[in-house]
Amino acid sequence: AMFFTNSIEALSEDVKASLCVLSCFGSSAETAFIKTLERLLQKTLLNNLDAAVEEGLLDKKDGRYHFSHDRIQEAAYNMIAILDQGRFHFSYGMALAPLADGDGEGDGSILLTAANQFNLAGPEAVQDKSQNATVANLNLQAGKKAMEMSDFVLAYSYFDNGISFLRKKHWEEHYTLSLELF
Repeated sequence: AMFFTNSIEALSEDVKASLCVLSCFGSSAETAFIKTLERLLQKTLLNNLDAAVEEGLLDKKDGRYHFSHDRIQEAAYNMIAILDQGRFHFSYGMALAPLADGDGEGDGSILLTAANQFNLAGPEAVQDKSQNATVANLNLQAGKKAMEMSDFVLAYSYFDNGISFLRKKHWEEHYTLSLELF
């Protein structure tokens, strides 16, 4: 793992930052999704990821970027300070959330990805108390989408995470949302 960390450390700051972003989304991501992230985050990602492909840290195949090894993804993710990981996941979820609203009719990939980012961040990452209901509602929508896909374990996970984002007095402030999540 140290070899991979050293290999990443030798790259430019922009390439390292792009690898860290990609690592927050797992072992691979579609090029179209990365283009969407570039637009939403207003960061150059694709050119930097292509540089990582040239270095052998990523593979680009069938319209997807893949980490060449799971330890490379792990090393890139671990370059993010532990205290920043939740903040990053939450900011990525917030960036994707507006697109997730209209995504329920499609394959739901943006919706599920946004919910996953929020859930990786956890309720403690919420900065503004009004965001709690937004994140809980997104988890509700993701849970419903998972039920449509007949993945009831995943649906339960989204509902449970949605409940964890609810604040005290949620029954008074967000009765319908609370009822649907429970």
